[in-house]
Amino acid sequence: MSSVERSLRTAPKTRAPLVDRFAVAVLERELRHLESGTLVVGLPDGSTRTFGTGRPVALEIHDRALFRRLATRGKVGFGESYTAGEWDTDDLVGLFELLLRNSEAAVARNGNVRRLVEARPRPNRRNGLLRARHNIAYHYDLGNELFELMLDETMTYSCGVFEHEGSTLADAQRAKLQRVCDQLQLGPDDHVLEIGCGWGGFALHAAQTTGCRMTGLTISAEQARLARERVAAAGLADRVEIVEEDYREHDGRYTKVASIEMLEAIGEQQFGTYFATIDRVLAPGGIACVQTILIPDDRWDRYRRSPDWIEQYVFPGCLIPSLTALTKAATASSRLTMLDVHEIGPHYAETLRRWRANFHERINDVLALGYDDTFVRTWDFYLAFCEAGFRVRALRDVQLTLSRPLNESVAF
Repeated sequence: MSSVERSLRTAPKTRAPLVDRFAVAVLERELRHLESGTLVVGLPDGSTRTFGTGRPVALEIHDRALFRRLATRGKVGFGESYTAGEWDTDDLVGLFELLLRNSEAAVARNGNVRRLVEARPRPNRRNGLLRARHNIAYHYDLGNELFELMLDETMTYSCGVFEHEGSTLADAQRAKLQRVCDQLQLGPDDHVLEIGCGWGGFALHAAQTTGCRMTGLTISAEQARLARERVAAAGLADRVEIVEEDYREHDGRYTKVASIEMLEAIGEQQFGTYFATIDRVLAPGGIACVQTILIPDDRWDRYRRSPDWIEQYVFPGCLIPSLTALTKAATASSRLTMLDVHEIGPHYAETLRRWRANFHERINDVLALGYDDTFVRTWDFYLAFCEAGFRVRALRDVQLTLSRPLNESVAF
């Protein structure tokens, strides 16, 4: 089965008229409390209901199966219903912003429902060596051509930093990569390990701008292939090595360690192993910089227990950490301490907006690669939801700088 076919999972169908009617009643009851915007809901029978006040967002429901999915599958069912074409909206990001702004109040009103949903086990909690390779292949081995259509020339699949109003996406990514170099205080005598090197964007930038040596790790065969091609084309094969290997199995000693939005993919049980590995390979006086998406601490316990649509349909095995969870894991499993926490999350909304714009502008090319409408709707939902999450600060993104205590070489 191809990676494309694996990405097009079919959502389960349910038949429950009583559940249908109950879900409609609950939906209407909840939407009465809507704030910070107006939701105009078009129902399958042609009628329209309006909830809230403020800027309107339209939600057009084509199939009442949406209500059954919401009743039986919760927020996972909402995403499944969209990919199935059961509803549409004139502003997908705006809809998610409105729902996210009202989500905490909704949780407070429905404590029993929340506890019922949280009682369902979250899938894919264990992330061993074989499972990790399968999970990464599911997303990153979809095809380099797909990511080339969506990303910029640096092939960087993480939050950029827009330093100026006229910054291009490539400008923003280089600014982010340079800040990682600055935090690591990189120079030509450094040998850097990058845990999760993607298509080689940071390795190329760091080697070109500082003269350091780079060893990049990935467990995606597609990423490794393209990263090596890019290194060779840049004439940096003597300074950059791409290794297809799990970070847990890697041995070596490095003056610096970088890891840019890889931590989210490993699962909660591996947080300690991750920091212990950095501690193990980092030379005395070394520095590490870890960029990661975060869930706000007050939502961590609820999030880590709840089934998640993105985990099931986009990033299997993923679990976004909280800062406190990472701090505890680093303290318990390593000698590392956090020297600096730099928030860049607000820049992620713009990064995602541009990725989604690229995706839609090149949609004919996406379809020509063999991806169908279900895949397109899946990725549209994923990109729009993440953009909204960062816009309303339901998600964070930080660059963490770590070292061991008593490291006098750190210049900040």
